[in-house]
Amino acid sequence: METKAGFVTIVGLPNAGKSTLMNALIGEQLSVATNKPQTTRKKIVGILSEPDYQMVFLDTPGILKPEYLLQEKMLDFVFSSVRDTDLLLVIVDITIDKSGSRLLENETVQKILRAEKCPKILIINKIDESDKNIVEALISKAEKTELFNNIIPVSAKLKFNLESVIETIKENLPVHPKYYPDDQITDESERFFVSEIIRGKIFELLKEEIPYSTEVIIAEFKERDKKSKDYISAEIVVEKETQKPIVIGNQGTMIKRIGNNSRLEIEKFLGKEVFLELRVKVRNKWRSNKNLLRSFGYDIKDE
Repeated sequence: METKAGFVTIVGLPNAGKSTLMNALIGEQLSVATNKPQTTRKKIVGILSEPDYQMVFLDTPGILKPEYLLQEKMLDFVFSSVRDTDLLLVIVDITIDKSGSRLLENETVQKILRAEKCPKILIINKIDESDKNIVEALISKAEKTELFNNIIPVSAKLKFNLESVIETIKENLPVHPKYYPDDQITDESERFFVSEIIRGKIFELLKEEIPYSTEVIIAEFKERDKKSKDYISAEIVVEKETQKPIVIGNQGTMIKRIGNNSRLEIEKFLGKEVFLELRVKVRNKWRSNKNLLRSFGYDIKDE
């Protein structure tokens, strides 16, 4: 049987619904999705396999103008992901960007759209929260740019019209053997997703700048037999001493909430009970520190 397979990169501005879209398309909660922008910091792979095709999705950080080294690396993830991709999904949140101008007139987006020769699909997200006339106006505007092969309105959250997205991607995939076994849904480790789950809970529970100043490092991950709980020790890294008590909370209430909420989702993800221990550590201005970013798994090269 002839198979199709290829890489599908999802790009867009912060908080457009990229992670929600990928999770909905593959049917797994792989990428952290919150209502805060910049939740995704690295490209995350999600794999959808059927007998006659395989789609390797890359969820990327939101496109923004970098203000510090971490954001520069996030933008690097975007460029490395779109390079040599087989298909580009460009997503816009119509509730935030009703006319599409913020996306379509963004310099970085324009650079990507005009540089990459692969098929491009514009995904208009959250149409369930918009008006039909606004959606039609955006479709008309996007068609006039002649930058997109297809334009598909969806609701990623409600999983509306995702069949059209899958079929359109399938039509544009190259004939190619599958890249991964059919039962593999990602190329990341369990440790990576455990850290992402904890970071997602921090984004959900803490406000303002605090979530953006945190990173989660898995210090220990001990798998035990079926009769015992897996042991996970994680460090929540913050940038300032003043942020540490906020993450811990009054009498430890906040870190207990983060830990409990994280543990429940980790257990669901791993399919077994875990003992989760959280500590808070201060690493001064880590978001602009090359050595710390490198130790946290970011691809930092010496110039």
